[in-house]
Amino acid sequence: MADYEDNKQNTSFTLFNNETGKSYELPVIKGKDGPNVLDIRKLYQETGMFTYDPGFTSTASCDSSITFIDGNKGILRHRGYDIHELASHSEFLEVCYLLLHGDLPSPEDKQKFKDVIRNHTMLHEQLVHLYRGFRRDAHPMAIMVGVVGALSAFYHDSTDFSDINQRMIACHRLIAKIPTIGAMAYKYSIGQPFVYPRNDLSYAENFLYMTFSVPTEEFKISKKIVQAMDRFFVLHADHEQNASTSTVRLAGSSGANPFACIAAGIASLWGPAHGGANEAVIKMLEEIGDVKNIPEFINKAKDKNDPFRLMGFGHRVYKNYDPRASVMKESAHEVLEELNKLDDPLLKIAIELEKIALKDEYFIEKKLFPNVDFYSGIILKALGFPTSMFTVLFAIGRTVGWISQWKEMIEDPINKIGRPRQLYLGKTSREFQKESTREKKSIFKWLWK
Repeated sequence: MADYEDNKQNTSFTLFNNETGKSYELPVIKGKDGPNVLDIRKLYQETGMFTYDPGFTSTASCDSSITFIDGNKGILRHRGYDIHELASHSEFLEVCYLLLHGDLPSPEDKQKFKDVIRNHTMLHEQLVHLYRGFRRDAHPMAIMVGVVGALSAFYHDSTDFSDINQRMIACHRLIAKIPTIGAMAYKYSIGQPFVYPRNDLSYAENFLYMTFSVPTEEFKISKKIVQAMDRFFVLHADHEQNASTSTVRLAGSSGANPFACIAAGIASLWGPAHGGANEAVIKMLEEIGDVKNIPEFINKAKDKNDPFRLMGFGHRVYKNYDPRASVMKESAHEVLEELNKLDDPLLKIAIELEKIALKDEYFIEKKLFPNVDFYSGIILKALGFPTSMFTVLFAIGRTVGWISQWKEMIEDPINKIGRPRQLYLGKTSREFQKESTREKKSIFKWLWK
């Protein structure tokens, strides 16, 4: 990991306390790219104060060498490689190798890595019985959280992360098994028999095979559809310290096993403000209903008093065009053309909506550009996935990012258990009240219906 002494600059930030008249010097640490950071690790020790940063939007919780984002310039790089180049020239397992090991694989290493992943695609047969414990209408993400968390009960030989061999086995198992787990969640929801993985298929093709094939028919799928699925996984592989990745790191900092950490990340991703955005895009396009209704909904989006929001526009990090969106847009056209769905009404609405929004001063001023979710939902719907599966596919692609971030954190010699501080605004010290003197509250009225 980073050598802080080598990265510290000669400059520092001076903090002046008006109450005490004292000044404090905060060292500045220079990153390889992006903004420098203030080293506040000794702030409380020297000043008796914490920083206040709800949502951690201005706080670096770790140092990392995996993913770099410049939201103002619309840049996303994995290990220094631009996302456009990776999505255009690499397949998903190459990106997995890159995230885990820091470099793109040689032809020999690529083949070895593929073989390792293929040898871990099956689930322990007793895990199959676990699915039957869920209700048939259980949300696939609920099943994902449960099954991934249960992996630690079956694979005891890869939970001791102090052993580098066990660490790597856990990484490989999670990358290999997550498509199987996701496909089986889908099959269970529709009452079809589980389809076991095939080692002769590519990563994306194997997932599509397990999801959509049935024992009574030969499975056929075009290369363009497989490529679109693979590209979807590439574009979702990692995205720096977002909510789910931070959750994985926080869980891992306590010493939790890697399967439990990834289950925690899946639970965080399930939130509609995080992984559910592409599902919200589809619902929005269906609500608009027709191209002729777009102006009405544009005006609704501009009205502060109207709850309607244009989903798939703008991003928490990107203040420019989401670098993944242009690749996803291209894939959307390819998929719909391959499936003879170019007349898809949702695509027409999406294209027209994008045209209007990119020319409208309101959206330009607020930098509400289309993000990756705007077109990904259209692709997944065209492929036949129900909206309940959208976040599952996000989780399949993101698992390699989570496990790479977890591995980096575990191997960091200065790794500490996560323990954010707080600004306390509650009651100060008060005397204990006897039960007979306590004031009656009405907070339970809603219970007595």
